[in-house]
Amino acid sequence: MKLVIFAYHNIGYICIKELLKQKANIAAIFTHKDSKDENIWFKSVEKLARQKGIPVFTPSSKEIKSKVFFNKLKRLKPDIIFSFYYRYLLPQSILDIPPYGAFNLHGSYLPEYRGRCPVNWVIINGEKSTGVTLHYMEKKADSGDIVAQKRVPISFKDTALTLFRKMEKTAAELIRKTYPKIIEGKIKRIPQDTKKASYYGGRNPEDGKIEWDNSKESIYNLIRAVTHPYPGAFTYLNGEKLYVWKAQISKRKNRLNDLKAGTIVKVFPKRGMLVKTGNGYLLLKEVQLENVKTLKEARLFKKFKKYEGLELK
Repeated sequence: MKLVIFAYHNIGYICIKELLKQKANIAAIFTHKDSKDENIWFKSVEKLARQKGIPVFTPSSKEIKSKVFFNKLKRLKPDIIFSFYYRYLLPQSILDIPPYGAFNLHGSYLPEYRGRCPVNWVIINGEKSTGVTLHYMEKKADSGDIVAQKRVPISFKDTALTLFRKMEKTAAELIRKTYPKIIEGKIKRIPQDTKKASYYGGRNPEDGKIEWDNSKESIYNLIRAVTHPYPGAFTYLNGEKLYVWKAQISKRKNRLNDLKAGTIVKVFPKRGMLVKTGNGYLLLKEVQLENVKTLKEARLFKKFKKYEGLELK
């Protein structure tokens, strides 16, 4: 049984390691070149492939669609194709090559949250759970029949990173249990319910802008969804960009109705900076002015005490 894998990021790395534990015959791995404009906080699929002596390639999106690439892949004669967090859509001609099928592992409980950045979107939307799904690949992204999936709980304190760590473990477990069934021909195909499908697009750093008129819950969710290692939620203080890396919902009653949302109500020596929102207050625990070190507790108090009464915009 010969495999060809398209993979990137930690989930790609982890799923490949799981397949290697099962003595899978991986003929080739296709991955991405790391971008200089991206914070590369995750493990390298390319390095793993080289360490294991597996041929590895980094084709462009244009090359993927070429006849030359198709012929190259066909000569490899893969029985199965896997895609683990690979960022390019594979043409139908490639998906039709392996006799056992082409499978993608998606970071949500499909058909919910098809598309890009599901780990961030589920937190932004305040979901209580997400999941990991292995499904057949079709021309339309994330729409193929489901082979296996498992729910992953989201706690109110989870950030995108802590949730991603949970999903990594679940992804490895899913591959561990499902790969033997695929090669034995014992999997069942479950069509996705299109009526329950939702789709989300990619995110940019600019999407982290805080709108203080929103509820304290939605602002809190945004902050934990894009905190480290992601670009971060941000606001402006006196025209200077201020990142908010950690926050906590305040139980303080919404009594200061005459204050504008975004007003710095109080800066505490240890607790953080209390800010008015659309329906209450948010306590900012860790903040960072652009090109300055992150501040919290006493340092935050010392720097921002003088700004009480000013409005974040």
